Amino acid sequence: MSGGTTETVPTPGTPAGPLAGPESAPGARTTTEESRTTTEEGGIGGVGAASGGGAALPAAPGEPVRGKQGQRGPTADCTADIAGGLTFDVRLPTGAGDQDPGLLLRRRPGPSGETEEVRLPLTPVVKTADGAVTAGGPGGGEVVLRAALPSTVRLTEGRWNVFLALEGQAPRRLSPGVNDLRSLVDRTPREGRTWLGVRIPYATEHGNLTVRAWLRWPHAEAGSLRVMDGGMVLRGRLYGAGITPAARLEAWPRRGEGPPVLAAVTAEGEDFTAALPYPPLADHQLWDLWLRPAAGAEAVRVARILDDVPDKKRIFTFPACSLTPSPPGAAPTATEDDEQSETPGPRGAVTAKPYYTLNNDLAVRIDRGR
Repeated sequence: MSGGTTETVPTPGTPAGPLAGPESAPGARTTTEESRTTTEEGGIGGVGAASGGGAALPAAPGEPVRGKQGQRGPTADCTADIAGGLTFDVRLPTGAGDQDPGLLLRRRPGPSGETEEVRLPLTPVVKTADGAVTAGGPGGGEVVLRAALPSTVRLTEGRWNVFLALEGQAPRRLSPGVNDLRSLVDRTPREGRTWLGVRIPYATEHGNLTVRAWLRWPHAEAGSLRVMDGGMVLRGRLYGAGITPAARLEAWPRRGEGPPVLAAVTAEGEDFTAALPYPPLADHQLWDLWLRPAAGAEAVRVARILDDVPDKKRIFTFPACSLTPSPPGAAPTATEDDEQSETPGPRGAVTAKPYYTLNNDLAVRIDRGR
């Protein structure tokens, strides 16, 4: 494919792809998913293009998910393992296993138009009477082919559309079957690793199978977030670096120039807590949150990716609070109801609201009433 690369993964255990994380540095001017959408078929579109979101969520955390059924191709069941690997089971008509079948992952193009492909071999498996699936050939009248994406294969951050590739035929989008993501709930990266890969399969709005991938290290995982009067209190955990007494939470304006707003961090082992006041954020609309674990250390983007929810922006919502000046040195205090629903403020009012971006990064939005 022009403007991209293709890699074939013959067997598990082969690293692939560069380590690519979020924005290269806090405060860098970037084109974000808030102002640009990527079409489900891999092109770049403006407002109104298909975003490829709309994950089918479990009724209870960790329960297997039946994805939306599309009409474009066969069905694939996905199972995630705790290390970050994925297994795809594709049901095909008898004889399809003789057409050099493969499972193709194609990353949606970025602003530069470049993309990547990873091809996984599909191997026949046997479905036994009790429902178990074992390696081997087709059994009965059903052909089930399996592809494994090992945790050791690095996928560049982004959304990867999933295709069935058969010899002599154009790749076909796969439809989601059952997504078993129980192992991703409250996932904890294993000790001793040098990079973190997260992959969450989901059903797009058009009923196709896509994998959302993150690739980060170090990683600052956002935990509980408590909205307070005049600010917010964030708790989280840092993987891949140590937190020193000089650690700071930094809010950087996403657009335009300006210094960061700093908040002190208290730490206990890998866990950290920071209280960010809202009034100093009034000069810009969008602020991205970073954790700087030590003086002179690289800042780490704060995000929430260690679970089974691929798109948190529409799932995790927080109340907006009026931005009123606080006395110098005053700490945020709790409101009567931290779960209050958001209501429009009076004309001219300024409000602050934390939210997750389409990349599941944590940010704060400042809105002014009209």
